[in-house]
Amino acid sequence: MFVGHYAYRTFVYPLRMHRTAARMPVGLCLLATAFVAFNGYVQGRAWSALEVLPVDSMGSAVCLVAGTGLWALGLGINLHSDAVLRGLRKPGETGYRVPHGGAFEYVSCANYFGEIVEWCGYALASGGRLPAVAFAFFTFANLAPRAHQHHAWYKQKFDDYPSHRRAVLPFVL
Repeated sequence: MFVGHYAYRTFVYPLRMHRTAARMPVGLCLLATAFVAFNGYVQGRAWSALEVLPVDSMGSAVCLVAGTGLWALGLGINLHSDAVLRGLRKPGETGYRVPHGGAFEYVSCANYFGEIVEWCGYALASGGRLPAVAFAFFTFANLAPRAHQHHAWYKQKFDDYPSHRRAVLPFVL
């Protein structure tokens, strides 16, 4: 799950972006790389220390299956949201548009919502291992305030912005 997500974010996502997209500052890129490397190390250490579960460990199997399903749902939301955002601007255009479709019908930042769902699924699949739960928590703690800022910007910029949309959690936040 972890490797699949970051392989997509590292190799596939950048190639699919329009070349006119804003460039990332080098310092931010280095900080992001350091975070991913450290987090990968912590997650890898946690998974390598897992004990072998008994075959009849039904609770662990349920967590693994449900968590994997939740992760896959989050990944699907994330991939769809990325496609919607890429399609908002044609090459050479500079204006802003309101995204529609999929989870964007419920939240302003469907891509963030998908990311949060992914890592909650990962935490569940881990059986509640602290590093995975902490990663899910801090993903939410990082993305929720950013989503709130994006949501406020959309409401200010577009008079006809859908009033029923929330920032990042459908029907809640």
